[in-house]
Formats: sequence, C-alpha cells, structure tokens
Amino acid sequence: MSEATTEKRSFVEKIGIPKPLFWAFVGQLLFMVGDGVEAGYLDTFELHNGHTQDFVNQLFMYYGITVMISAWLAGPLSDLFGPKRVMWWGLILWAVLEVGFLVLGLTPNNGFMTTLFYTLRGFAYPLFAYGFLVWISAAAPTKMLGSAAGWFWFSFSAGLPTLGSQFARYAIPQIGEINTFWCSLVLVIIGGLIALLFTHEPTGKKRLLPENVSAAQAFSDSLSITWREPKTLIAGIVRTVDTSSEYAFLAIMPGFFVNTLHFSQGQWLNLLSLIFLSNILVNLVSGMVAHKLGYRFVVAVFGGIGGFITIPLFYYIPLWFPGNFWAAAAAGVLYGASVAAFVPLSGLMPQICPREKAAALSILGLGAGASTWVGPAVVAACSAFFGPGMAYIIWTFAVIYLLTSLLTMSLTISPEARRYTEEMDAKKS
Repeated sequence: MSEATTEKRSFVEKIGIPKPLFWAFVGQLLFMVGDGVEAGYLDTFELHNGHTQDFVNQLFMYYGITVMISAWLAGPLSDLFGPKRVMWWGLILWAVLEVGFLVLGLTPNNGFMTTLFYTLRGFAYPLFAYGFLVWISAAAPTKMLGSAAGWFWFSFSAGLPTLGSQFARYAIPQIGEINTFWCSLVLVIIGGLIALLFTHEPTGKKRLLPENVSAAQAFSDSLSITWREPKTLIAGIVRTVDTSSEYAFLAIMPGFFVNTLHFSQGQWLNLLSLIFLSNILVNLVSGMVAHKLGYRFVVAVFGGIGGFITIPLFYYIPLWFPGNFWAAAAAGVLYGASVAAFVPLSGLMPQICPREKAAALSILGLGAGASTWVGPAVVAACSAFFGPGMAYIIWTFAVIYLLTSLLTMSLTISPEARRYTEEMDAKKS
C-alpha cells in the first residue's frame, strides 16, 4: 500500500504527467523541435530562392492535406497495431522522406521534388504525435486526461515551432540554412528514439481493439462515429479552426513582418518563439483550469471569443506601432494564448465517447491535420475572392473563431458516458 501511495505521489504525476509515459513526453518534445526547425524560415527560404508566394501557399496546403489524412489514420492504426508501433512508423517515415526532401528537393532547388517529398513527409509526424495521443488516452486515468492533454500539447507546441524556431535562429548564422535543415533530422531521430526505447508502458505495445474487430470495421468506425455521435464531428470542426490560423500565418506572416514591416529575420523568429512560448504555457494552464471552470467554457470563451479579439490585434498593432517589436510581441502573446485555450478538447473527447476513445480522437486528429491545409486554403480563397491584402484574411479568421464558441457549447457529456467512465475507472483502481 505504501509503495502504491508513493507511486501516486511521484513528482511527474503531481504535475499531471502519467509516470509510465514520462520519457515519451520528453522524446516527443525533441521530435517536435526537429520538426519545427523549418517552420520559421521555410517560407522565406523558398521566396529567396526564386519561388513565388503562391508556390509556398500550395506547398503548405499539399503538406497539410497529407497531415490531415495521416492524423486521421493514426487513430484506427493505433487501435489495430498499438500506438507504439504506429509511432515507430512515423519516425522511420519522417527520417527517410526528409533525406529525399533535402537531397533531391531543397539542395538542388528543384520545386517539383521539394513539393513531392514535403507533401509525402506530411504523413510522418502525425503518426508519431497522434499515435502518442491515443496512447495517452488509453493509458492515462480519466482524472488526468485534461492535464495529460495539456502536457501533450505543451511538448508538441514547445517544439513546433517555439524551440525549433529558436534553434534555427542561432544555427542559421553559424552553419547556414541547408545545414540547419539537416540538424532537424538529427533532432527528430534522437527524440523519437528516446520516446520509443525508454517508454515501457504496456498498453501502447498492444492492439487496443478486440480481436474480433476487423481492420475494415476499425477504419469504418473511425469515420462513422461522426454520424453515430455527431458531437465528434462538431469537435473536429472546432479543432480544425483552432490551429488553422496558425498554419495560415506561418505561410503569410514571415513575408508580412520581414518584407512589409521590415523586421529582420531574427526579430521574426524571436516574435514567433514568444507567440508559442505563450501558447505552450497556456496549453498547460488551460488543461488544468478546465477541471475547475469546465472544458466547454474554456474552449468557447478563451478560445473562440479570445481568437475573435486577438487575431485582428496581431495584425493591426504592428501597423499602428511600426517598428515596435514589443508591441507586436504583446499582441502575438495574446494570440498564442487564445489558440492554446482549445487544448481541453483533447481531454473532453475521450469523455464524450469513452467506449471509442481512439475513434473519437481520430476525428480530433483529422481536425488538427485539416487545419494545416484549411488555414492556407482560407488565405487562397480570400485572395481569390477579395483580391490582394491581409485585412480580409484576418477578419475572415476572426469571424470563424467566433462561430466556434457557439459550436463548442453543444459538446456535452451524456449521463451514459459518465456512468461508463466511472465504471472503467473503478475497475482500474
């Protein structure tokens, strides 16, 4: 009994991390640092090497489509083969395709090969990251789902693009842009190996579905859940909106700040890091605060309404105070916090559908993946419909965020789902 009590009182569990998954969180952080190295300067790298902004937008959009598909696949694949094996696939795929991306695409400045390998590489990181999210939902106690989800998104966002951008900022002047891309490969491999070799939690090693469930049924259920439990579809839409602006801004804001506002590349990377420093800190806070204020309240008020306010501020304040880095940073910090306020969705979804956690999270993963191309697609649609200019893009995103606050209020947990969760928790204890 005393040994069990000691386990329950371990430091990592006190701060909300399931102890058996600790090294997986550490490994994911390093993996995402490597994945995020390019985030702050791939846009300007391509522009400075003769490619157009339309090329960059399309590059990010195609990449986002494969990310979306892979993020959905991570759920049923984890159900069928175990989350840990799916994470191995993601690591290996990332490493192989990154070599092709660098050797055949970026180094010879071949636009077609750059697009091909970058698009295919979009299949890789979601298998690793969202496979881990399924592992968390399967292994973590219900009372820790909110905080564990917060730590998941903390490790995710701390790497992509916060620490990744800072790594690029210091590495580029020393070793150049191409060599910095190669460093991202090393970081991803180190992080992936730490997560997978040092984590021995048994749930992630095995199939999560009963043996009588076929692969076809697993994939079918991961889609049919959207009409069997419509709240999953609503949550997927809200999750799509969450980071859609982030991926849109990664495509258009470097040019806006560097070319239009005349910030240096270093200033832009610093600004990006401050935005996501705010994001990763609020990732933790929002997951924990949701236990007290309610999951829906945090997402609807601080996420939806917060985004409606902070997205325009992030655009207009740098224009109102030209050259003032700290004014832009203040607006960016508020914007990063509003994006992080959607984190409780990852803790809410397994409670809405406790019998089909992986399937429910696959829709959340689908939404997260969709945001990587929906964001750039909104930019392209605004440009086609309204013409050139940033203001239309900014206000389109602001209104979309406001609408999510209304959608979020429908994400209630049914009494039946609550009873099932309580029964399962009682059996575990």
